This record gives sequence, C-alpha cells and structure tokens, in this order.
Amino acid sequence: MRKLMIISSATVLVAVVILSNSLRPVEAQQKSGMGFAAIPGQKGGQDIFGAYDIVKDWPQNISTLPGNEKWTWGAGQSVYAENPNRVFLLFRGELPNIPRPQTKLLPDFGPSIQFPIGRLPFRDATVSALPGAGGSGQDPADGPKLWKGKVGVDAKWEHCLTVVDANGKIIEQWAQWDKIFKRPHYIVINPYDPEKHVWVVDDHMHAIYKFTHDGKELVQTIGTPTVAGADGTHFNRPTFLAWLPDSTMFVADGYNGTRVAKFDKNGKFLLDWGMKGTPPNDKRPGYMNNVHGIAVDPQSHRVFVNDRANHRAQVFDENGKFLYGWSFGEEPSDIHLLYIGADRNLWAFDRGTSKMLKYDLDGHFLYSWGVGGDFAGGFWGVHGFSVDQEGNFYVAEVDSGRVQKFKPRAGANAAFLVGKPVYSAWK
Repeated sequence: MRKLMIISSATVLVAVVILSNSLRPVEAQQKSGMGFAAIPGQKGGQDIFGAYDIVKDWPQNISTLPGNEKWTWGAGQSVYAENPNRVFLLFRGELPNIPRPQTKLLPDFGPSIQFPIGRLPFRDATVSALPGAGGSGQDPADGPKLWKGKVGVDAKWEHCLTVVDANGKIIEQWAQWDKIFKRPHYIVINPYDPEKHVWVVDDHMHAIYKFTHDGKELVQTIGTPTVAGADGTHFNRPTFLAWLPDSTMFVADGYNGTRVAKFDKNGKFLLDWGMKGTPPNDKRPGYMNNVHGIAVDPQSHRVFVNDRANHRAQVFDENGKFLYGWSFGEEPSDIHLLYIGADRNLWAFDRGTSKMLKYDLDGHFLYSWGVGGDFAGGFWGVHGFSVDQEGNFYVAEVDSGRVQKFKPRAGANAAFLVGKPVYSAWK
C-alpha cells in the first residue's frame, strides 16, 4: 500500500510539473534573447520591416530621364524580378513630379483642419493616375468619364513598362507597347518556360499579352481586346495568372468576372469554374466576387484563389473541384494577391491592414509584418510583389505610386522571409 501511495504521489507531481510548464507564457519557455524576433538574440530595435532592410532611393526615378524631369511614376501596378539584375516595373503612366506641399490650414473645410498631415501621404496615385476609376463592378469606359484631370497636365500615358538593374538603373524602356495598354495590371514570366516569355494582364483591355523575352515582339493575345465576356475567347477584367509545371495556365477573371479560366500550354481554352456570389461574406463554395489573385502549388496541383470581396481564399483541384478554404478576416481586410514560393508557404498582402501575411497551405496563420505609410519601407497600397534568387523582396504600390526593394537582414530567420520563387526552366 505504501509503495502504491508513493507511486501515486510521484505521478501526481509529474503531472503538476507538466501542466505548469504547459501553462507558462510561450515567451517564458524561450531562452533569454531568443523570443520571436526576425533575428534571434537581437538586442534593442524592432522589426519595423520584418526580416528586411529597405533599399532607399531605389529604383531610379523616371523623372531622371532626359526631358522627363517634370514627371514621376503613376500608380504602381506590378513588379516582377526575373533575377536581381532584371526587374520589370509596371505602372499606370506618369504623374506630375511635385514635392510634398507645406502644411496649410484649410478653412473652407473647417476650423483647425490642416493638410498634409505629418507622416501621412499627400497624393493617392491610383486615384490621380490614368485611366481613372477601376474598382470592382466598374466598366472600363467609366475611367475616362470619371477622371477629372487633363491629359498632359495632371497625368500622361508613358513609360508603363520599364526594366531596371540591381542598382535600380533603368536599362530597358518598353514604350512601344504603351499604345496597347489601357490598365496594365500584372506582369510575370512563366517559371516553366525556357524561352522566358513576358506576360502582361490588362484588365481594362480584357486581354492577356505574351511578349518575347526582349520585348520586341507580341507573340500572342488571349482574350478579345476591349470586349468583355466569360468564355474561351473573352474575359471580364482579368487580374492574375499562375501555371502548373506542364505550363497549364490559370487566369483569375477578374474584377467583374467571377471565375477561374484554365488554358493549356498553347493558350487553348480548356474549362472554367466559378459563380457570382453575394459579397461581403458569401461562404458558398465556388461563389466568388472580384477574383483578384491566384496561385498554384506545383506538387499537389491545387489552385488557390483570392475571393477578394468575400475576404477568403478558396482552394480547388486543377479541374475546379472545391476542396477547402479559409477567411482572411472581415473588414478592414482587403487581400490583393496570393503567392506560393518554392518553400510551399502562401503569402498574401492585405491592403486594408498594410501587412504581409504568411499561411501554410492548409490556411494556418503563421506570421505577419508591415507598417502603413509612404515613407521608405512603409506600405501604402501594395498591388504586386516579387522575390528574386537572392531573396530580395520587391513591392509595387498603387496608392503611393512606387516600387520598393527590400534586402534580407543579415542573420534573419528564414521563416520570416518571403520564400524564393519556383525556377524550373532557369536559375
């Protein structure tokens, strides 16, 4: 009996110790200085930009081109890093190159109202830039009607697509294609294409353009330019692309469309799926509103769709069968795009909270970072992002009207970095 009591007491003691340890704050279980910082053991400071340092004054401003001193970038739509020394920048034209105004009282609006406000932006590039209106449900023809400026004074349609090197120097100008763009939305290279064709999605043109690697030739147009629709030859304001390893292509269609369209490697239409939902929180599988982002897991062939207006990700097999999904959170959440790197984690940008969000492929939330603002390193309206082979991270911002480059901090925990892309056809 005495032995039994001793054993029982020991068992209870062990259980108490285990329970007490499990109830301790997570921080207390870490070694001193380790915590959850991007750089383990860092003393002082804070992870303002996550695991990155901002590269200031990058890239070269378009105003530095001879004869273009009075103009700067318009709304930053997309960025794609083919490699650290060839980075594509996609903008909606240009805006006047004006310095930040001095703060003034605005008595016409009310007493004690001042503009601009310290640390806050003074110009919203996506509203100011051509072609004007572009939100979900709007017809492309509405843009020029609602835009109140004068072309050549308040904005101009030039330098939509440029290429810069690692130092941000402009090395290519694809100005010959400005005339076929109306609202270029996304630029990318298929990682499984050895010829490295350059793809541009233009949502107001309802078209997807495929260019040669050097930009000298337009080799294919998918969709019927300026004509909206929802079949094998028409889109309704498409937004993003993603590929399987055999170059099967998936199109997020789109701002006004409510579907995913699938094409073979040659651009032949195969099938589509998706129905119009009831925003803001439709929970029915396959019902979508503003299909604004798409990513593919090359191993499982699962297709991850950003159902933007319903604040959720929907996951399908490659033929459109719904598998599962998760919510990104209700207002102010406003997810813009999805990305799956070679590490098979999913990253998204939330324009509503100005944060990069990391999830595993089952939807478990893992990490977030980012701070809102138009200062160097702040986020304001990230509409595109990319990673190069060195781990440098790039963002394009529609609201601040710029592209930014971030470099991984020395000693940063790799789990805090946005994963490098899949490079199958080249390194």
